[in-house]
Amino acid sequence: MARVLLGMSGGLDSSVAALLLKQAGHEVIGITIKTYNYDDIAGSNPANDTSCCSLDGINDARRVAAMLGIPHYVSDMTEEFGGKIIDYFKETYLEGKTPNPCVRCNREIKWAAMLRKADALGCEYISMGHYVNLREESGRMILSRSKDATKDQSYALWAVRNEHLRRTIFPLTNYSKKQIREIAYANDLPVAGKRESYEICFVQDNNYRRFLKDNVAQLSERTPQGKFRLHDNVVGEHDGVPFYTIGQRKGLGLSIPSHPEPLYVTGLDVLNNEVILGDDADLFDSELVASSANMVKYAELPAEGIRVTAKIRYKDEGAPAIAYPYGEERFRVIFEEPRRAITPGQSVVLYEGDDVIGGGIID
Repeated sequence: MARVLLGMSGGLDSSVAALLLKQAGHEVIGITIKTYNYDDIAGSNPANDTSCCSLDGINDARRVAAMLGIPHYVSDMTEEFGGKIIDYFKETYLEGKTPNPCVRCNREIKWAAMLRKADALGCEYISMGHYVNLREESGRMILSRSKDATKDQSYALWAVRNEHLRRTIFPLTNYSKKQIREIAYANDLPVAGKRESYEICFVQDNNYRRFLKDNVAQLSERTPQGKFRLHDNVVGEHDGVPFYTIGQRKGLGLSIPSHPEPLYVTGLDVLNNEVILGDDADLFDSELVASSANMVKYAELPAEGIRVTAKIRYKDEGAPAIAYPYGEERFRVIFEEPRRAITPGQSVVLYEGDDVIGGGIID
């Protein structure tokens, strides 16, 4: 058995992960990451925070650890998280793209930074309460979809380095969410009935526009009002490019009697400070290019391409496509059928069956 550093959010999944690891005979050390200071994030309210890194989460993790008789530490990673996650989140919106902070946090904080803590504590492995499968094959660690398809988190883990996966244990691999809650109740864990949190931890109200206004200095000067463009015509004035996303329909504040069909955001032109509008049909594209690629199942994509199922957002079921290498750390995806609202800044993840081939950031 091994010494394992377990990321404990204070939620149901990581708490049951601690129990299962201990029952398996591992020496478990719990750690909760403090990712931001409330005073530094305008609009935050610790009384309403139910996120994975909240004060209540820290206290719940401590209670579970004490009940299980394992050590528990709190690690202050506010500076690293601020630079690598929060700053990235803000700058990506300012670039006219839609960020995916949880993917980046998994790679840089929950794995890379956690492994440094593991080394300092003499731990061979780290562990997380994620719903995903992991196996070794042909010298590589391969992620695949969870047994519980409704909770599968493989999409969010495509960016984790293969050498970091090699030092990872996922105790929830063979369980469904229902089974995990049943285990918590059966063992009287104090978080057995705790509800899940889905918002971005540092945007508690899930209102990224409010967050940008409160936390980006001189936002109005950096992203001034500009023009809505529909085909070749200017049809109104927008509030600033970062406040819009591809596929958006609501909140445009436009009424164009000569164009009775619903309007959608189909493009964001930061250079010319324009928000491009169109019909629903204008949202469909047959291909994309992705950068910051990380290959999981194979070291690289074959030059002749490979048939995949490509997911372009977390809740996307995926669609048949062919993926080709497209330069250094980049790849190109051509879909069999056009996909709706392919969004720059979001992740595209390539699957072969249930296995994650790899992923990248949509350019």
